Amino acid sequence: MDINRRIRDQFANSVATKQQAAEAMAGPIAEAIRLMTASLRMGGKIMACGNGGSAADSQHFAAELLNRFERERAPLAAIALTTDTSTLTSIANDYHYDQVFAKQVAALGRTGDVLLAISTSGNSPNVLAAMAVAHDRGVRVVALTGKGGGSMAAALADGDIHLCVPASRTARIQEVHLLTLHCLCDGIDTLLLGDQQ
Repeated sequence: MDINRRIRDQFANSVATKQQAAEAMAGPIAEAIRLMTASLRMGGKIMACGNGGSAADSQHFAAELLNRFERERAPLAAIALTTDTSTLTSIANDYHYDQVFAKQVAALGRTGDVLLAISTSGNSPNVLAAMAVAHDRGVRVVALTGKGGGSMAAALADGDIHLCVPASRTARIQEVHLLTLHCLCDGIDTLLLGDQQ
């Protein structure tokens, strides 16, 4: 086995996937940037949720907005619905794990807010439940998926935005998800602060 070759292949596959995603996703990412920036300008917030690696991405994204990305600016209103273990475990224990994000969206979501719903497969039941509550609360959804979007693609409402990575391998989807989050952060900062050379 040539482990060095396997490593180089991983890098090459990642680059190829990102190039394909750039063509397919640039337009929808720009739409999501405009939607999120408009919400923040109007006093709204961005809530993010997902499981496993997508939970980590939710927290990463919220931290970049609350603190800073690459430029100094005022904190932006964002919250990861994946971080409060007492809330997550009490909902899962008293109700069902499928409700751990939905109940938080019901409590915190307001018309004009945005829910960033992350799932590599597009089939996470608790993310789907959060999307349904978001629609009831007047919260727009940005779905970040892969593998064709799964059930989340079918659950999108008018005005929602689908950021679907054109790949089926979970590792490649997750890599593009992280790049997409950085594009969102950069785009939000650019719309709020102006272009930086």
